[in-house]
Amino acid sequence: MITFANGRAIGYDDVGSGVPVLFLHGFPHNRALWAPQLGALAVPARTICMDLRGFGESEPGDHDGVDGYADDAAVLLDVLGIDRVVLAGLSMGGYASFAFWRRHRDRVRALVLCDTRATADNDTSRAARVEMQAMAIERGSSAVANQMIAGMIGKTTREKNPELADELHRMMSLAPVIGVVGALNALMTRPDSTPTLATIDVPTLIVVGDEDVLTPPKDARAMHLAISGSRLEVIAGAGHVSNLERPATFNHVLSEFLVSLTAQ
Repeated sequence: MITFANGRAIGYDDVGSGVPVLFLHGFPHNRALWAPQLGALAVPARTICMDLRGFGESEPGDHDGVDGYADDAAVLLDVLGIDRVVLAGLSMGGYASFAFWRRHRDRVRALVLCDTRATADNDTSRAARVEMQAMAIERGSSAVANQMIAGMIGKTTREKNPELADELHRMMSLAPVIGVVGALNALMTRPDSTPTLATIDVPTLIVVGDEDVLTPPKDARAMHLAISGSRLEVIAGAGHVSNLERPATFNHVLSEFLVSLTAQ
């Protein structure tokens, strides 16, 4: 589906009824990343997946960094008539979730932080982002996918489910260059969210694949220690896109978390 807000198209899917859960994808993905979760959770939930600006069916906008992604999510919630939501973000979607918490805190019922980290880029990482921007402009998104795919999925997936690697590579290759360039700018300029962690006072689930090399389990554990009352789940045999690599396990963990919310 597509809605128009502030003069721009936002692509999204909206399935089911119950606890609203809004999923924010990583880089350089689109909302199809969350297909295994859409309507598949074991509890009554309204699952909503959106394309971040410049990806999928969402039009690009000004390069407002992760704050822009967060504000787009708030606009979509307005369109859908949703006041508060369980916000689930993977990798770059996690960075956008931190921004959403800072800017729209009263709209967050709970947080799900997947394969992400709180810290900002260092100088080496920012230089690599700049190089990737140039590569995307000169050679297209397929070159970005070629460079990233090995680290995007875990060793187990590469060995046992190579078709999934091919599927993810196709998704990444289809990312519009303007979205890739804008996202890299958002990634390299995002603030350090470490101070934000202590302010999070809603139920929080942290999920990470034990084979994630991009945002490894140590980053998840650091967030878990800093967010009071948070829950940490490490998914065996999964890399950076744990929801896609081990969907049954991921959905079970998320469903249990949603049950705990309704019990409260």
